[in-house]
Amino acid sequence: MTCRDDTAIHTVEKDGRTYVDGPSGGLLEVKYGLPPAVAFCRRCVISNQRPSSSVEFKHTKDSKKTTIHFDEDGICDACRYAEQKNHGVDWEQRRAWLSELCDRYRSRNGSYDCLVPGSGGKDSIYAAMILKNDYDMHPLTVTWAPHLYTDVGWHNHQAWIHTGGFDNFLFTPDGQIHRKLTQQAFRNLLHPFQPFIFGQKNYAPKMALKMGIPLVFYGENEAEYGNAVKDNARATRDRSYFASAIQSNETLYFGGVPMEELRSHGILPGQMDPYMPADADALADAEVDVHYLGYYLNWVPQECYYYSSEHVGFLANEDRTEGTYSKYNSIDDKTDPYHYWTTLVKFGIGRATYDASQEIRNEHITREEGVALVNRYDQEFPRKYFPEFLDYLDMCEDEFFEIADSFRSPHLWKKTAGVWQLRHCVTNPGDVDA
Repeated sequence: MTCRDDTAIHTVEKDGRTYVDGPSGGLLEVKYGLPPAVAFCRRCVISNQRPSSSVEFKHTKDSKKTTIHFDEDGICDACRYAEQKNHGVDWEQRRAWLSELCDRYRSRNGSYDCLVPGSGGKDSIYAAMILKNDYDMHPLTVTWAPHLYTDVGWHNHQAWIHTGGFDNFLFTPDGQIHRKLTQQAFRNLLHPFQPFIFGQKNYAPKMALKMGIPLVFYGENEAEYGNAVKDNARATRDRSYFASAIQSNETLYFGGVPMEELRSHGILPGQMDPYMPADADALADAEVDVHYLGYYLNWVPQECYYYSSEHVGFLANEDRTEGTYSKYNSIDDKTDPYHYWTTLVKFGIGRATYDASQEIRNEHITREEGVALVNRYDQEFPRKYFPEFLDYLDMCEDEFFEIADSFRSPHLWKKTAGVWQLRHCVTNPGDVDA
């Protein structure tokens, strides 16, 4: 057993696990490799517990998370990049680079010259429409289907294709296999959205290979929200997120289970092809590059929403989205609310925190307003689609919460009078009567 001082927090390493001293004596475990000392950005409302995007097919229950970086002034990388983006990037030059890129690939006969993945949400509509209307490109759109389409999500997907005017490949994976993988991801990782993320990251590059389209455009870089800020210095996506040298002996994990063990869950290796990463060597040979359109254009989610509403009739939710105050973000999948809620359980960061942090960085609300919104909505449980989600997971409510509660990190959560409470919150960074 070893001890160390981490940001003025006394930590203990024991049996491969990290603990911090509890306020009333005893030790509190710190799960997932998270920072033992909880801190909140002084500019937005994100905490230093926010996990960065990771390579999903390497994700196991023992994986340690890389988290958002705070500088010596207590400002997160996402806010520092927003500062640069709003005041230090020559967007005219970036747009010129985009024009040059499109000039190299643009077809003259209307055939596909780029590929845009998406669900028909505000961002994918904006990306495809801008490339078509402003840069005279001819995008093929591709969609990896949500787990369970919402009515408004399906409307928006159809509006994207029919009103926007695009060809689209909609791939819907085997429902039984997708459901089994989701169940395993929930039980082993508390990450029910993982099967969708596999396709979200992998499907477009694989379709680019199949269709012979070397130019792929995603929307904004994940680094805008807290991945390593250095990732924003490049226009292209790191292939490690969606590709692998298939011939290698690397063990791939799905739902926290090694691929070879999926047989015990009734899934054969050949049935996993849709979820497999793209072949890195084939991508390199075909010179397929995945670009972030947000590198070239100043990406503002609200502006994408307004643009998509005006040009194709994109609809927001009629009511406020549970767990937050917005209506237009991530609304196409009935499992989406539980992706955000499980993030709250594991990392103490809910949906309102993500929305408010983004809007603070884009100078739409103040930090004080963001704090109030987080306090009001962040811990709200999403009830609307809960019966359907339980049915999809094939479990009862008691089992659902028993599994979820087992993933709470004790350094973040305490239970008082039968109610789970965060030990740290953005309005009071210290213990809440812990």
